[in-house]
Order: sequence, then structure tokens, then C-alpha cells
Amino acid sequence: MTKTGLIWFRNDVRITDNNSLYKATSENDKVIAAFFFDPRLFEKNRFGFEKTGKFRAKFLIESIAELKENLNDLNITLLVYNDKPEKVIPKLIDDYHINNIYLQEEWTTEETEILAKIKKETYDLNIEWIESYDQFLFHPEDISFNFHEIPQVFTAFRKQCEKLTTVRPEVRIDPMSSENIINHATQIPSLSDLGFQDFETDSRTAFPFKGGENMGLKRVEDYFWNTKRLSYYKKTRNGLVGKDYSSKFSAWLANGCISPRTIYHKLRSYEKEVEKNQSTYWLVFELIWRDFFKYISIKHGNDLFKIGGILHKDYSWSQDSQKIHQWIHGETKEPFVNANMIELKNTGWMSNRGRQNVASYFSKELELDWRIGAAYFESLLIDYDVHSNYGNWQYVSGVGNDPRDRKFNIKLQAERYDPNQKFQNLWLQPTLF
Repeated sequence: MTKTGLIWFRNDVRITDNNSLYKATSENDKVIAAFFFDPRLFEKNRFGFEKTGKFRAKFLIESIAELKENLNDLNITLLVYNDKPEKVIPKLIDDYHINNIYLQEEWTTEETEILAKIKKETYDLNIEWIESYDQFLFHPEDISFNFHEIPQVFTAFRKQCEKLTTVRPEVRIDPMSSENIINHATQIPSLSDLGFQDFETDSRTAFPFKGGENMGLKRVEDYFWNTKRLSYYKKTRNGLVGKDYSSKFSAWLANGCISPRTIYHKLRSYEKEVEKNQSTYWLVFELIWRDFFKYISIKHGNDLFKIGGILHKDYSWSQDSQKIHQWIHGETKEPFVNANMIELKNTGWMSNRGRQNVASYFSKELELDWRIGAAYFESLLIDYDVHSNYGNWQYVSGVGNDPRDRKFNIKLQAERYDPNQKFQNLWLQPTLF
């Protein structure tokens, strides 16, 4: 009997080091793939922001275009739908006689509810669902904690993982037979199909990159070996202007264009061939932070999205529309906050230093409902990752994992990180066209 597998791509849009792809091609005679531009991802959320704004949408379209080409090189067809997966997948099962469906393991509510609905509708079809945790540096089966035992403080988590956990090797995928390719009429939607007007990238952006696996791997190549900026990462990572003050890997990681394991193993090669120093370690340190927020998300579930956070704190939060408007449009009394918010509005990008300051100002100074700020970031940030975004907002707002509950002194931060006001001048002065 011929076995046919379907790969349902979600936030794992790559062919390099993809466990769902590896398992599907290893366990089936035929393999097809599908990706869904789910209309719900482009609707407005409860605070009035588009869940996925134009910057994220464009990066995603670019990423799917590269995924389609790369899968074609493996003789695997990618079917792309501007539709809800639960409307299409049952029909795919019927049309292509699917036996097994492979996908990345997710645990947040929206994703799990959709999957549960499809499993219920296809229960009688005897489909085997193979889910893989594939977005971690340290695999959940390898860490020394049960999910409910994940430490609340990052340092404890990091030290234990560094001491006891090994990063798994990358998986390698072999091409299928050319007979595996199928004819189809599906197309990748354009920005206008998703409800957006096309736009030009702002020339001032610190993220002048495109989406896609090839672009992500090229960025690693450039940042590591071509420029050797990795050797200076720890010194420059709090920068504000230019493309090379930090690695900028986060957008490709967030969309799954590249796996953290790939970055890790390339970094270890760099350490052997070029040098090993505090900066090379610090990039791994940041990858562990990314893991930490994912594990915190698994541990605490929907508390990640509740106003009291994972600490169930009962603070008084405002939803003052005028203050929110001023924050969004860079019209507050703090020029450093304003410059960062204008950068975000015009590019879909903001530095890590900027994010910490504007989030602290929003929640600690203006005392606004932190979930509104998180939802705005979700809409605009090219590198939006649900776990890191909401985890960081809780951390800064005093309802998450920061044991010291700090408040940023915005003026001192501006003096330290933008002493000559180069960044503020870039975004606050009128541009000439």
C-alpha cells in the first residue's frame, strides 16, 4: 500500500533542519506540503490592531515564496491557500489519500483549537498526526525539567540547560523522486490579496532584509564569516542605527525560516575556525532566552495573555486612548521613546534596547494596560514571536519573570545608548524627499 504524507507548514517554513519534513520524506512513498494564509491572522484583535500588519505580511509572503522554490528542489509540491486550514485539510485528505500529517507542535490556544477541530472532523478517516517540537534550541525531551518545574528566573534555567543539555544535531533531508511533483492551481497571495497596499522599505531601516530561508542563511553567512561581526556582538548588541549592531536573526527565527540549532552549530564552527569569545557565547545566551520564554509559555498557558500575568498581580491599569495614541505615534514627552516608536511605525522593526524602553514607559510611566502594547507589537514587528513578545512585555511590566521589577530611566538610557542623538535625529527630524 502506498503511503502519502502531508506536511502542514506553520511557523517552520524551511527545508533545512526541519523535523516534520525529515519524518515525512523518510516514512512515506509520496509527500505533499501545504501552507495557509489563515484569514483570522489578518483580522483586527480586541484592541483594534491588525493581528498581522503589512510588514509581517510582506516578510511572510517572501518566506513562502522561497519555501515553495526550495521544496520544489526536493521534488515536493507546496500548496498555498488563502483560507482556513480546517476548511481545506479534510478535502486534501480525501483528494490525495493522505495517511499521515506532519506539523510543528504548538501549544497556544488559537493553534491548538484549530488543530483539535480538524482532528475531530477527520476522526473517522484514521489519520495519523505526527507533531514535532521543532522551534527550540534545547529539545523538551532533553531538558532536565518537567514543564511544571521550569524555573521562574532565567538564570536558573540557563545554568541547568548549559550544564546538562546538549543541542541536537541538524536533520538532513534527501530529495524525493521527481514523480512526487503534482499539478495544482494554488498561488501565493499578494499583499493586496491580504488587504494591504504594497510599499517601499524605508531607507532608514535597521532591517533592510527580506523573508525566506535563503535570505536567513545568507544573513548568518554575512554576520559570521563575511564581516565577522559575531566577534563583536556583545559590545554592539545595544546599538540603535544600522543593520549590523546585532545579528537580526530574530525575524527568520520567528517565522521558522531558520532553526536555532542551525545557528548554534554554525556558531560552534565559527568558534573553531575564527575565534571563541564573550560575544560568541552571548549569542547562544540570547538563543537560550528565546527558549526560556517558550518554556514559560508552556508552563503558564493562557496566563501569558492575562492582565495579571504569570504572577497574577492585581495592578491598576489604564486604557487611556489619548496616551495610547501619543505612544503609538511618537508624541510623548520623551524624545527617545518617540524616535523608537516612529521607527517601528515606519519599518516594522525596533532594537532590543528600544523595545525595553518603550515598553517600560508604556507600562510603568503611563501605567497603560501592557496587553495593548503587546498587541501593537504583535501587529507590526517583523520578528513577532508570541512567546518572546508576551513574555518580554510581562517581564518589563512587572507581571512576569523579572525578580527585580525594574523601571527604566528613559533619559539616562538615551544618554547612555544615544549620547550624540544620532538615532533620535534619524527618526525625529523631518525627512527630505
